[in-house]
Amino acid sequence: MRTHRTITLLAAAGLLALTGCSEAVTSEPKPDAKVVAPLSAPQASTDPEALSSAAAAAAAGIPPSPAPEQRIIYLAALNKIDPEIVSGKDDKAISRGLSQCQSMKDQKDPTKRVESTNRRFISPNHPDGFGPIKAAFILAAVQTNLCPTYY
Repeated sequence: MRTHRTITLLAAAGLLALTGCSEAVTSEPKPDAKVVAPLSAPQASTDPEALSSAAAAAAAGIPPSPAPEQRIIYLAALNKIDPEIVSGKDDKAISRGLSQCQSMKDQKDPTKRVESTNRRFISPNHPDGFGPIKAAFILAAVQTNLCPTYY
């Protein structure tokens, strides 16, 4: 139980660090607070084949590819954790993140989510993953940026 709580706390701390939160949330914004507009959704395709493959992916639990702005934010978050996670292979990092979303759609155990993240995100210098702490941070970046509804 202690490990579960520790990983959950680390993931929450990582989420705060990745989103740049350093102040407590208040009910009223400060006058000098920076307001960030929500990202616009990508334009829907009218191609029937693209629509059917998107529907099949959604049914399988794979979220859509991130919009360009969200992609940049996600990759920056991973690079902040450890530049070797992305290592110049942006598409691979996106693909691994989307696969992680798919695998955790039905997996609600936070410890198992961190373990699968650690197995999925590997590199030549980290063939066994980046360890549970970095995996918790990676998981937070994936959940926040690629599949926020999969909590």
